[in-house]
Amino acid sequence: MGYHHSYLEHFLKTQNFILKGDGPLPFNYRHYIAIMASGRHQCSYLISLQKQEFILQGGDQNWLKGLNCIPQKLRNLYDINKTLAHRPWLLKKSHIEKLTKGEDSWSLAEVVHAIVILTHFHSLCSFVFSCGVNQELDQAGGYEYRQGVGGLVELTNVKSSSNPKDIPLVDTRQDWKTLPPSPPSPTEPEVGISTLVQRMKTLSEQTEECTPVELAKRFENIETQSAELAVVGAEPAETPADIGCFVEDVTFIYQDFAKRGERKEVPTFRVQDYSWDDHGYSLVNRLYNDVGNLLDEKFKTAYNLTYYTMGGRTDVDTSRFRRAIWNYIQCLLGIRHDDYDYGEIDALLEKSLQMFIKSACCYPERVTKKDYDRVLREFKHSEKVHVNVMVLEARMQAELIYALRTVNRYMTN
Repeated sequence: MGYHHSYLEHFLKTQNFILKGDGPLPFNYRHYIAIMASGRHQCSYLISLQKQEFILQGGDQNWLKGLNCIPQKLRNLYDINKTLAHRPWLLKKSHIEKLTKGEDSWSLAEVVHAIVILTHFHSLCSFVFSCGVNQELDQAGGYEYRQGVGGLVELTNVKSSSNPKDIPLVDTRQDWKTLPPSPPSPTEPEVGISTLVQRMKTLSEQTEECTPVELAKRFENIETQSAELAVVGAEPAETPADIGCFVEDVTFIYQDFAKRGERKEVPTFRVQDYSWDDHGYSLVNRLYNDVGNLLDEKFKTAYNLTYYTMGGRTDVDTSRFRRAIWNYIQCLLGIRHDDYDYGEIDALLEKSLQMFIKSACCYPERVTKKDYDRVLREFKHSEKVHVNVMVLEARMQAELIYALRTVNRYMTN
């Protein structure tokens, strides 16, 4: 994230506030909720960091043995964790009611604080995996850089070691961030940046207005196409035991929104009916002071971030490309922006990029450094990280508006 200082600043401010600032939840709960959220995507990198924080906050070591050893109040949160992580459109008032009624009940402020932590860590898993970040060098399962054939840097897996000091340290100064972009693959030709810039120009010059019916049809087309897209990587083998103890119902994973069964039961979420700007922001601020302002700044920074560059080109207006990425991510989660022409997604996002985005958003645990290398090959690393930042933020915003709409329904009925 250090490539994008203005964004990183907002990200750290928000993360520090939800984990260490004023708020209704005790500090040990906050870090444990972060562990539960990261467990849904088997993100050992985040789980390790949050375990350390949990201990530093005086958390009970026993809880780290797994979900069977935690208070019932925390266990009751698991259903919301699972639903938000994979199929947020299934969240119902009854989920909130279950938490706020009866023994071990949660206050609404606590529920909202927990939801913010869950959505933050679910989407942070997307960022971690899609940038190829894995365990630190001194942890088993981590990665290290070795000088390979012809001076190329190779990423190799660190085998389990009883003593971190046994792991040979290598010179990591020649990091992948400074390596030249990946060579093009003869088997998967990619549309070049010049073509992309030309397409954006053509789109911005088009003046014909689409009818609402046509716009709705284009959204459904993209939705159906995304359901037919393969995803990168294979399903991970068995969940490692040190992660599995924080995960229940492993088989509950993302399901394409277009295949959600009886469509009438779960209609498309229209942003015009419940949006972050008009509804979510004020509700979250009311129930959990100040967090709405921090989240709002972070979303806006990620959405509007631009240096007017694309690969080696300068003075490029990238707004259409950025909007296509943001709206495509939210479309994967069943959210439709009524005034957006979803036909632009097909014009601007290649199938390979759509596959990468879908995987990063919905199956982050399957994404590897190789997948990162294969997409957007003419783009700079900082630009690829920028795409991953948008995956993080658009996904978090989508989960949050589903959750906050549900909290709002619970409060008003």
